[in-house]
Amino acid sequence: MPSGILLLDKPRGLSSNAALQRVKHAYGAAKAGHVGSLDPLATGMLPICLDEATKVAGEILAGRKRYEFTISLGARTSTGDTEGEVVERATVPALDPAAVETVLAGFCGAQQQVPPMYSALKQGGRPLYELARQGVEVARAARTITIHVLALESLHAAALDLSVECSKGTYVRTLAEDVARALGTTGHVSRLHRAWVEPFVDAPMHPLESVLAACQAGTPPPLLPIDRGIPDWPAVTLSRACVERVRNGQPIGRADVAVDQADPAFAGAAPGTSVRLRDAADTLVGLAEIDGFGGLRPRRIFNL
Repeated sequence: MPSGILLLDKPRGLSSNAALQRVKHAYGAAKAGHVGSLDPLATGMLPICLDEATKVAGEILAGRKRYEFTISLGARTSTGDTEGEVVERATVPALDPAAVETVLAGFCGAQQQVPPMYSALKQGGRPLYELARQGVEVARAARTITIHVLALESLHAAALDLSVECSKGTYVRTLAEDVARALGTTGHVSRLHRAWVEPFVDAPMHPLESVLAACQAGTPPPLLPIDRGIPDWPAVTLSRACVERVRNGQPIGRADVAVDQADPAFAGAAPGTSVRLRDAADTLVGLAEIDGFGGLRPRRIFNL
C-alpha cells in the first residue's frame, strides 16, 4: 500500500474531502487525510497524506500557509465569499495604494480572530456550517492567530488583490471582511488560492485530473517521503536492537543512542524536542521526543 504525501492542486468547486476521496481511491490507499481544509471556492495546495503518512498530518498542519486572494468591495455575504447571499452593501471610498498598505500593516502580528459560522469547526458534535445553513448563530470563542505578511498585490476600483502568510487557524474570509471594514466599506472573498503550506514552499503541485489520469494509466505520480513533511526535525539512526524496542513502544536511554549516528542538531537539543528515528537502511521507523534525561520517548511508530 502507498505511504507518502501528495501535493494536490485542488480545483475550484470541489470540497477538500471530495478531492481527498478521489485521490485515496486512485492510489488504493487504506487511509488518507488532508492537511488544512480548503473551501470549494478555493484552489491550490492541499497536502494529502496516504496511509502511514497520516501520522504526520498534524505536524504539517502547524506550519505557515500562503494565500493569494481577492476582496470584492461593497458587499458582504452570508458566507464571506461568492457562494453566499449578499447581506450588506456599502459604498466603496476612493482608495490609493499608500492608504491601503497602511491599513494592511495594522493587521500584521498576533491577534484574536473569531471563526466564521460557515466553517467546519464543531459545536455539540455538529459542524458550524450546518447550524449556519439553518439560520442558527452561536457564540464562537476567539482564537489567537498570527499574520506574518499581508501585502497589496494590485488595487482596482472595487477590489483588492492581496497575499498573506499566516499561521494555522487563520480564516481568510474573516480577514477579508475585517480589511474591508477597516477601509470603510464591506467586502467578501471572490478568489482564493493557497500557494503553499510549510514546509512545501517551493514544491510543485499535481492537478487532480492529471493525478487521476496517471493512476488510471498505472503510472501514479510518486509520493513525497513521509518525513519530507518534517524536514527540520533532527534524525537519529538506531541500532537493530533499539529499533525493536521502539517498535514495542519502549523508550531508548541516552547511553543507547549513538550521537555520531545523529544529526549535529541532536547533540544540543533540549528535552521535548521532536526527532525522527531511522534504521540502518535509512527507513523511517518512528517519531520520538527527547526526554528529561536525553533519551528518546517514542510518539509514533511507522510500519514501512
